[in-house]
Amino acid sequence: MSQLNTTPSGPPPGYPELLADLKGRIRSAQVRAALSVNRELVLLYWQVGRSILQRQGEEGWGAKVIDRLSVDLCREFPEMKGFSPRNLKYMRAFAEAWEDDGFLQQVAAQIPWFHNCVILDKLKDRAEREWYVRETVKNGWGRNVLIHQIESDLFRRQGKAVTNLHRTLPPPQSDLAREILKDPYNFDFLSLGERASERDLHRSLLAHLRDFLIELGVGFAFVGSEHPL
Repeated sequence: MSQLNTTPSGPPPGYPELLADLKGRIRSAQVRAALSVNRELVLLYWQVGRSILQRQGEEGWGAKVIDRLSVDLCREFPEMKGFSPRNLKYMRAFAEAWEDDGFLQQVAAQIPWFHNCVILDKLKDRAEREWYVRETVKNGWGRNVLIHQIESDLFRRQGKAVTNLHRTLPPPQSDLAREILKDPYNFDFLSLGERASERDLHRSLLAHLRDFLIELGVGFAFVGSEHPL
């Protein structure tokens, strides 16, 4: 069996480039996997909000139905902390803000739920909301940076140009990527409670990563968990 051809002074020529390339690929894969989970969570919250809006409009339900929904959903899904009355109201406002799911599917679902709540709270104009969502993904803004940019009125200082709809990835080293990877709502969405074992976390992340690789289609394959190479 051949061995890595090293020299007394260090790794062989080209090794640092290989290592850097693999690090970049791994970080990008981590971000894509986290984005996949985050996207499903945000779309779920939009669907919940839209259902509440429709029922309130068609049936004339009052605001108290949200409190009842919160109790019943928390009872059914105790491991998920996203069904508080406050968060359900955000879901309704979110669905109201993005009536069609075109922009939501392509861009807004790429940022964490807390980022979306900040934009809902601080901005009322749709064009401004879209601009800040795009800039957040493009520049990898964390939540604190997003708040600062909104409060400093960056939209009016740097122009109002809106680019075409397209899917982009936040830089793996950015604050946004780190916040998506560590978002507690995403872990709740995976049905992992505070006492979840490392094995449970491992299995849940692998399940979402497997689904993501399958979606990529030709050229990618999920061979197995901890598969020897």
